[in-house]
Amino acid sequence: MALSRRDFLATGTALTLGMTVSASLPGLALAADKVDMDEVLKEGTLPDKILGKADAPVTMVEYSSLTCPHCASFHNGTYKELKTKYIDTGKIRYITREFPLDPLAAGGSMLARCAPNDNFYAMNDLLFEKQREWAASPNPIEALLKLAKQVGFTQDSFNNCLRDQKLLDNIRAVGQRGNEKFGIDSTPSFIINGELHRGALSIEDIDKIVAPLLK
Repeated sequence: MALSRRDFLATGTALTLGMTVSASLPGLALAADKVDMDEVLKEGTLPDKILGKADAPVTMVEYSSLTCPHCASFHNGTYKELKTKYIDTGKIRYITREFPLDPLAAGGSMLARCAPNDNFYAMNDLLFEKQREWAASPNPIEALLKLAKQVGFTQDSFNNCLRDQKLLDNIRAVGQRGNEKFGIDSTPSFIINGELHRGALSIEDIDKIVAPLLK
């Protein structure tokens, strides 16, 4: 049986309850709040998705929502430069964490986690690349299924993923912990070696933040 829009939205509606969040943000100034990095790196309810060398001198933790347009702009632009310049060269270890702002974003995060053959990044990247096609669709379930099939989902595995209450609860817990422990209240937000930066950073912003940490 296909998953209905009503089923999907009912499953995800409670996701952001209990979190104090604001709308997504464009790039901001480089002012940053201090965060306990040891606490940030403690294991949460879901295993972190990590790219880069374990001993990289800089650790960058991203909190994002798959329906956030500024997050999509960051991923479709800055992130590609960041990956080539810093992650692939062993300078930054990059951790991706979920902070869905609405039920559709929650569903997208669930699908990325469920992606067959460990295709988390392929699904996550596809959802940001095609954000306008599914997030603004009059039938987002159908649009998501079409994208999910590109990374190996079947109708049944798609439905089963979006009905996984434990996964939904765990994703919700990731966002709540970010909000309550580290002050994450908007997307995208980044914790870089113990400093919280809010907004869709440009590659120039990242250069300025990272340069002193690489000396």
